[in-house]
Amino acid sequence: MEKVLVSACLLGNKVRYNASCLSIPESDLHWLQSNMKLVVLCPEVSAGLPTPRAPAEIIAGQGLDVLNGSARVVESTGVDVTTPFIKGAENALLLCQQQQIKYAVLAQGSPSCGSTQIYDGTFSGVKIDGAGVTAALLARSGIKVFSQHAISQLRNLLQMQGI
Repeated sequence: MEKVLVSACLLGNKVRYNASCLSIPESDLHWLQSNMKLVVLCPEVSAGLPTPRAPAEIIAGQGLDVLNGSARVVESTGVDVTTPFIKGAENALLLCQQQQIKYAVLAQGSPSCGSTQIYDGTFSGVKIDGAGVTAALLARSGIKVFSQHAISQLRNLLQMQGI
């Protein structure tokens, strides 16, 4: 059975910045649980960030820019949390490498896990196209990343591959 890395907050773990969780649509969750082995991780918590914590956004770029050193992850309080965000991404990648994980379902919008959209760095609720730090590192390393809203794309990919 294929393994998939899943953001802990998507499975009911209250690890988001505001100590809440998100969810996966019931039919998609059932399909994941029936067809894949779920490996659960919150990159931020794995890097030592507390729950709750101040909201954070990527300033002047997106995840790849953070990894390349040209953008920072900063909390709404002004505290720079770039280092733990990079550490969390590295923890996720190491876990995927150790367990031969080729797929990830990550929480959309997050400065770590957003796969196609993140907040714009102004703390105004505006989203832009882009990936978070963990999603960018995983994708750059060949892991296929999907949001909780795109599980049907993962299902289609696996069916095309005969898995």
